[in-house]
This record gives sequence, C-alpha cells and structure tokens, in this order.
Amino acid sequence: MTVIIRIALAILFVDNAMIGAWNAISPASFYRYFPTVDLTPPFSEHYARDFGAASLAIALLLGIAAVKPKAHYVIPAAAAYSTFGVPHFFYHFANMENATLGEALLLTIGNGTVALAGLLIILLTVLRDRRAARRAPAAG
Repeated sequence: MTVIIRIALAILFVDNAMIGAWNAISPASFYRYFPTVDLTPPFSEHYARDFGAASLAIALLLGIAAVKPKAHYVIPAAAAYSTFGVPHFFYHFANMENATLGEALLLTIGNGTVALAGLLIILLTVLRDRRAARRAPAAG
C-alpha cells in the first residue's frame, strides 16, 4: 500500500509543482492557456502569483511525504492538499454558467478527482498503519 501512497503523492506533487510554477512565473500565460481558467474573470496577477506560491508550498509538503511516506508527513501533506481541493471543487461546481457542456464535465470530473485524492491518501495511510500495527508482535 505504501507504493500506491507514494505514487499518488508523487502525482499530486508534480501537478502542484507544475501549476504552481507556471502561475508564479507567468500568471498571464497560465490565465490565457490553462483550460477553463478564463471562465472566472477578471485576471489578477497578484492572486495568480499568490496561488502559484501556495501551490508550490503544498507541492513541497507532498514531495517530502512521497520521499518519507510516514503518517506524520503524509497526513498533513494530504490534508493541506484537500484543504485546497475540496473548496476548489465546490467553487467551480457552483460557478459554471459560462462553461460549455464539455468544460462543465472537465471541471466536475477533474476537480472532483482532485478533491478526493488527498482524502483517499489519508484513508490509505490510516489503513496501512492499522494493518501494520495488527501484524506487529505485542510489546511487553
């Protein structure tokens, strides 16, 4: 199960690092070319750069957790990711008036997957550690 947790963390790390760097380095380009971002105008360089920096901070936590997948790293990293992902899903879900059907599906499926990813990683980590505790010989 640790391999699955590491892979999931690595995927989230790469996603956050790429999106975060793009936003932090070239926010106007991100706004112009990333699918569906332009559905929620107006563009704000300040907010885009802040979002990029916050995404890079979450990527750092995810990267540490992927390298050292101990619960005390994984759970805070995945919780930080979900603290962004869940409200992000609900924002887009409630604000699709300018989206085409394809964009609405992309936003709902993509952001729903993102919202659940961190929570799933937490669940897998707890299950993995409970299983390991049951297998360990009783101390004392």
